[in-house]
Amino acid sequence: MTEPLKAKLVAMLAVVYPERECEPLADQLLTTMGLDADHPSPPAHQNNWDQSDVILITYADSLQKAGQKPLVTLREFLNQRLSETVSAVHILPFFPYSSDDGFSVMDYLAVNESHGDWEDIEAIAGDFKLMADLVINHMSARSRWFENFRKRIDPGRDYFFEGNPRDDLSAVVRPRTSPLLTPVQTDDGERHVWCTFSEDQVDLNFANPQVLIEFAGIIRYYLERGVSLFRLDAVAFLWKEPGTPCIHLQQTHELIKILRLLIEHHSPDAVVITETNVPNRENLTYFGNANEAHVIYNFSLPPLLINTLVTGDCRHLKTWLMSMPPAQMGTTYLNFIASHDGVGMRPTDGLLSEDEKQRLINTMDSFGGKVSYRRTSDGRDQPYEINIALFDALKGTAQAGADHFQLQRFLCAHTVMLALEGIPAFYIHSLLATENDHERVENTGRLRSINRSQWSVDSLDQALQDPRSHHAQAFEELKRLIAIRRKQAAFHPNATQFTLHLGLQVFGFWRQSTRRDQSIFCIHNISDQTQQIALSDINLIGTDHWQDLISGMTIDDLSGSITLKPYQSVWLSNRE
Repeated sequence: MTEPLKAKLVAMLAVVYPERECEPLADQLLTTMGLDADHPSPPAHQNNWDQSDVILITYADSLQKAGQKPLVTLREFLNQRLSETVSAVHILPFFPYSSDDGFSVMDYLAVNESHGDWEDIEAIAGDFKLMADLVINHMSARSRWFENFRKRIDPGRDYFFEGNPRDDLSAVVRPRTSPLLTPVQTDDGERHVWCTFSEDQVDLNFANPQVLIEFAGIIRYYLERGVSLFRLDAVAFLWKEPGTPCIHLQQTHELIKILRLLIEHHSPDAVVITETNVPNRENLTYFGNANEAHVIYNFSLPPLLINTLVTGDCRHLKTWLMSMPPAQMGTTYLNFIASHDGVGMRPTDGLLSEDEKQRLINTMDSFGGKVSYRRTSDGRDQPYEINIALFDALKGTAQAGADHFQLQRFLCAHTVMLALEGIPAFYIHSLLATENDHERVENTGRLRSINRSQWSVDSLDQALQDPRSHHAQAFEELKRLIAIRRKQAAFHPNATQFTLHLGLQVFGFWRQSTRRDQSIFCIHNISDQTQQIALSDINLIGTDHWQDLISGMTIDDLSGSITLKPYQSVWLSNRE
């Protein structure tokens, strides 16, 4: 018999709060979420996705139109140009904020009035699955909660994590070079608040269970407004204990289990996604035993795929792919190559050598990129991420510099991503092949602004209507590839995947549908030289009819070979 919801919740809470009475706390959480103690559990290992799922990642105001709120503009663009292309939209934090382009939230329950309102959000959620950020690790120093912290009144007095400058905090894993503790004046004297990311982003104190209850209320509000995918931002840092690394602690994992339990009991089709920009082995732990994240970001994919395409050598990408465990049913990966943040370097730990990392950094620098740093426990500054637009990251090779294969290399990267196990996600500036925005970096003083451009809709329409424009060429071809992908059972996010061994210049893998009625061999020339592949090396079944889904080419002679131009890809399928 299935264990009642309340009993499960009490057991999880006891891990996080062993010295508290957890039954009343469980009751408060269930009441806040509108759930009964014996609410029926959703089906186990249920896939809330299929091969038709493709996510667009965008800021609320990435598209601008004079006299119109950006959320209205975004919805028009989605419905006019992407209604048959994407199934879900991740709108990056659309709340009132004080810094970090939205990730320093001032009010979790309001929409930034410069973007639009909740009706605009709900309208988009009515047309597409909606993914929103639960910015759960920290909150703005200008929020009402933090003002109450300063005044020592509720709600907020004990909502933020405080540190002691005399404690040994050298083991704490840092994603930034800024000070960890920030002194603030309060009505009862100076206190030092914990700031993992910046002094304007003050870490919340989940050791106070009232903070957890507050977030349960926030989650329910989002669900009622149409949000069905929850991105837990920076969740790896959630629980702090001085003397430890303060990342990936047991309480953090248990809190994710609690949030998932509440979310999926409220809405069985909802999905929890963890954002943990860390080395691959650490990232994989956020699946738990299929009871934490439904979906985890494949953070190693962007740097490894970019490195593969600029070096013309796929050995590291192939080694990584062979090491990736198949996701259990009910869980999967989120595949992306670019996002609003930079290309993370920590996910390459253990995958690229220090010399290879530096070579990648140097290559990106030559293509106009920048580097952001983090501070290690021994006080050294290490590269944390490369800030660059994906289109410019692929403008040439490490050996020869910029060349005339930029568009082909860019399309090859996305063809790889679209075929891999997991759900593909496109950052809007990759879908549009936007270049580095150096002017925006100068205006904001923030390196990440290089890939956070804002398009005038009039300028974008003009670019997308010009067949000579690389924006139009990339946009139309990516839409075509996505349309092909969405029809293939072998591209289901949980379909079988095996790595092929076709040399260092050809990256390949095989996908098979769960019913075993479709196989697709995904083969990519990742070099700037023509490659010849013997069909006998691919092991196509002779009794099947094989066709390249991308070009329409048919395979008539299995004893022959195929020729791939620089950065050309084929999806050889036994079903049209």
